[in-house]
Amino acid sequence: MFMNIWFDISNSPHINMFHALISQLEQEGHTIFITSRPLANTLALLDQKGMKHQVVGKHYGKNILGKMLGYPIRVIQLWHYLKDKKIDLAVSQSSFHSPLTAKLLGVPSIYTNDNEHALGNLPSFFFATKILVPERFNLHRFSKSAIIYNKLSFYPGVKEGIYLWRMSRANKLKDVSNTSAHLKLYIRPEPSTAQYYNGNQNFMDDLINALSPQFNITILPRTKHQANHYMSNSFKHIYVAEKPISFEEIVNDCDLFIGAGGSMTRELAMVGVPTISVYQGDLLEVDKLLIEQGLMLHANSISLQDVITLSQQLPMVNQENVLMAKGKLAYELLHDIIINTNKSRTL
Repeated sequence: MFMNIWFDISNSPHINMFHALISQLEQEGHTIFITSRPLANTLALLDQKGMKHQVVGKHYGKNILGKMLGYPIRVIQLWHYLKDKKIDLAVSQSSFHSPLTAKLLGVPSIYTNDNEHALGNLPSFFFATKILVPERFNLHRFSKSAIIYNKLSFYPGVKEGIYLWRMSRANKLKDVSNTSAHLKLYIRPEPSTAQYYNGNQNFMDDLINALSPQFNITILPRTKHQANHYMSNSFKHIYVAEKPISFEEIVNDCDLFIGAGGSMTRELAMVGVPTISVYQGDLLEVDKLLIEQGLMLHANSISLQDVITLSQQLPMVNQENVLMAKGKLAYELLHDIIINTNKSRTL
């Protein structure tokens, strides 16, 4: 049975996660509806991928009160846009609006998330028909809820494996102690607008200035505000990407990656790019898994010498990445759950 499937892509990491899956579902005869919102690089990346989408609502910032007030507004906006689309199923990654909107539409929903610190999981887990989380997801506050367990499934590995299992890269690190090498260093700043992030803002400024004489630095800002910050006179000899750079281009060009956030940092680590996480908040279980697997290093605070020392601890050749193999299994599991979710009314 062919379905009308709705994906709410509300943040930039969701695009890579769902791009191949959406293409496969369309090839199988299903009709896809994509909604989006202006957050980080989401709209530009969707356009870059050629994914037709409808912008619905906006992001209401980091403030909890703003998010709470904005939550029902976007749910109503989504319902209004979708009410005549004859949707059969809703699918989302950490879109807190999707499960409730699907409930109001009277259709089942599949909700996935790999961030156990996201407060939006509370309503999403309650309203979702099916919940899919990584095997290392920490359920803590939900551990005694029979309602959650009755619709909960675990997928193997980490979220990034769901779409990166097709890729590989030999992990050969150049000698960063050679100042004449001028390695290409990419830096992703902190997720300053995220509810779950409680770390410092712009904490890498001094580090970036210390690194710039020795590395060719590209900053990958999340917001226009971050882009303006790094293009100010406080920084010299660095390149700030004003438009999104494709993941493939970053992978092929990057010698070393420093990330203060989650998804992109894990993505680069997964495909074998030497990666150092400087995330300031509580590490997710999926981050801990990559560190345990030797695919990524983590330090809360680092200096120029730390970057040199830490990067030399990274593997010189790519070891077998079991998480990539698990990623294919996770992709197939998600696809099968979508296909086998019967059209039903949940009201």
